Amino acid sequence: MIVELFIPCFVDQLYPDTAFNTVKVLEKAGCVVNYNPAQTCCGQPAFNAGFWDDAKAIGSKFLNDFPEDSVIVSPSASCTGMVRNYYNDLFTNTTSHNKCRNIQSNIYELSDFLVNILQVDYFGAELEGRAVYHDSCAGLRECKIKEEPRKLLSKVLGLELVDLKDGETCCGFGGTFAVKFDAISTAMAQQKVYNAIDARADYIISTDASCLLHMQGYIDKNNLPIKTIHIADVLAHGWGNV
Repeated sequence: MIVELFIPCFVDQLYPDTAFNTVKVLEKAGCVVNYNPAQTCCGQPAFNAGFWDDAKAIGSKFLNDFPEDSVIVSPSASCTGMVRNYYNDLFTNTTSHNKCRNIQSNIYELSDFLVNILQVDYFGAELEGRAVYHDSCAGLRECKIKEEPRKLLSKVLGLELVDLKDGETCCGFGGTFAVKFDAISTAMAQQKVYNAIDARADYIISTDASCLLHMQGYIDKNNLPIKTIHIADVLAHGWGNV
């Protein structure tokens, strides 16, 4: 299958290895991966901040950067959820209406695509340790992803996946929420991280780099014995040992 790769600006700027690992995983699953280097942002930061005209301009560029009849895969439930759900507010009954609907029906978060479309859940990955999976708000509520990441992680050799208390609770990032309400946001990150530590986890794994960045910031500031890691990085880990 030929797929178009959408790498969100967050991943592009801060977690480029996650982008490269997404390509590796997709290629190992048998895909031919196309990447348009002109792509930028989906418009979510502007949209969430209330700047809908700016979000529409950025979203229009997104719609023009991707073929409307191609499958689009992204290592971000947050950005996938933005396109799938909130582009309705920007492009309904506009000249881009039909193209928007076609793209909305063809964009997938990575784990959703691997499990439900390709029906592939084993990649020969190895990662020694104990981990919890963090359900991002966008993954769980906007993309309806819950079992897919867990199915993929259950096939990682050496990885013990354990339950996380209040696993469906927000980590506190929420885009500009973390800036406008930093004390609340930090307290939410603290709760999430300590729940993971109480579970004796070595890793917090998620589909969203933004959540992981937020929690890793709290971890680093407080020198805590745990690490965050994106699911694409887990699935591409340890192939040399297979």
